[in-house]
Amino acid sequence: MTEFTALPLFSFVDEFPASDSPVIRVAAVSGGGAEPSTTVLGPLSAQVPAGTDFALLGIKPAAGAVSTLALGPGASPLVLAGIGADATVTSLRDAAASAARALVTRSADLHFAFPIGDRDQAVAVGLGAVLGAYTYDRYRSKSAGDAAQAVIRVLLPADLAGVADELTQRVLVVAEQVYRTRDLVNEAPNDLSPQAFADYAVKAAKAARVKTTVFDSKALADGGFGGLVAVGQGSVRPPRLVKVAYRPARAKQHIALVGKGITFDSGGLSLKPAKSMETMKSDMAGAATVLGAVLAAAQLKLPVAVTGWLCLAENLPSGSATRPSDVITMRNGKTVEVLNTDAEGRLVLADGLSAAVAEKPDAVIDIATLTGAQLVALGPDIAAVMGTDETRSAVLAAAREADESMWPMPLPEDLKDGLESQVADLKNIGDRFGGMLVAGLFLKEFVDDVPWAHLDVAGPAYNERGARGINAPGGTGFGLLTLLRVIENRALGR
Repeated sequence: MTEFTALPLFSFVDEFPASDSPVIRVAAVSGGGAEPSTTVLGPLSAQVPAGTDFALLGIKPAAGAVSTLALGPGASPLVLAGIGADATVTSLRDAAASAARALVTRSADLHFAFPIGDRDQAVAVGLGAVLGAYTYDRYRSKSAGDAAQAVIRVLLPADLAGVADELTQRVLVVAEQVYRTRDLVNEAPNDLSPQAFADYAVKAAKAARVKTTVFDSKALADGGFGGLVAVGQGSVRPPRLVKVAYRPARAKQHIALVGKGITFDSGGLSLKPAKSMETMKSDMAGAATVLGAVLAAAQLKLPVAVTGWLCLAENLPSGSATRPSDVITMRNGKTVEVLNTDAEGRLVLADGLSAAVAEKPDAVIDIATLTGAQLVALGPDIAAVMGTDETRSAVLAAAREADESMWPMPLPEDLKDGLESQVADLKNIGDRFGGMLVAGLFLKEFVDDVPWAHLDVAGPAYNERGARGINAPGGTGFGLLTLLRVIENRALGR
């Protein structure tokens, strides 16, 4: 990869500076559904004339709505972003995102004056504005990258003015890694091979002073990584495993993260229908998210050791591809009968998990666009979380704090019978029903006794609908905020 989507020039301020550029001011407007309750909130509310008939002017307080209010001759208009009934972290974040998305191409500085009550709300507004400004247009002949870099400023209340620089740094670090994760997911698969992904990971980690180790085809074969080798052997672009290790001094704990990185998934010889391949460049979202979480932890200097394992392969059919009924030996010595080559993600993850738990971390978390069954069960916006009770609960708590939608799912032992093979230790698929849970049960065979959680993000990792909230169409970076919060909570002893 040679180009990345540029972040806006972002900062928190205690007062808006004079600007030589045009300025668009943005305030929040709330309403409980009845138009008479519509209210402009925040520092700019005093500029709205008393008795303003919002309904007559077409001002909508609904979440996601963006309206313009003229303030009379000689006064610049005020853009109003709807937050719905209440000013919450979620409503403020999504309102800032919607406004930034609507305004970022206007060639004007964006000044957000929202009702901010605490640090969490401040970060939500800042992060929402920056993530809402994201547009991926690398492959267009004329892109927004040719325009001037956007400028976004968010006004802080007086009691938070002293931490403006700290909050600005947090927003920029997190937003940068979400942008990079989205860029990787959106990259065309002819450009993002396993080797290209590995090269990017090494370069990005070096910039963050994080150590990397790349396992090439020979190292994978010599190390017994039978799952990665089997999945990648059908492509002329061979598999890679990248270890990304952040090791701060006096680390309190060690967390391992494992990400599925199938740079394109055709299904292999168990070929997918053509329509089902259209978004399969996104099948490496888990690995991209893991990389972003490790780098964000390093940039924020969190006192927790974090190891990321990026399991990279391209799943294609060819004369050298793995065949249904082949038996492979995994890194931990277990044998697997491969009955469906389109159930490949669990094979690369299993090897990554085996390598991760060999280092005896305090917990291991894997994240993957693993099963279509996740979409059937929970839809496109909610991820599934499985694993050992304590670690699963920790992930769910972090997801709530990070405002990412996740739901706990069981690992029923009675479904494990479906993984029994007549010729090997395991099959890579189970019976017809419970596919998401069966995939989790398969992965459980490779984590030993290390506390573990499995995140299936098949739906929320890639937005196939229109822009909504902080997400543009395409890669979302979903899961990164949760993984980062898990690491931060470990640093706090939670």
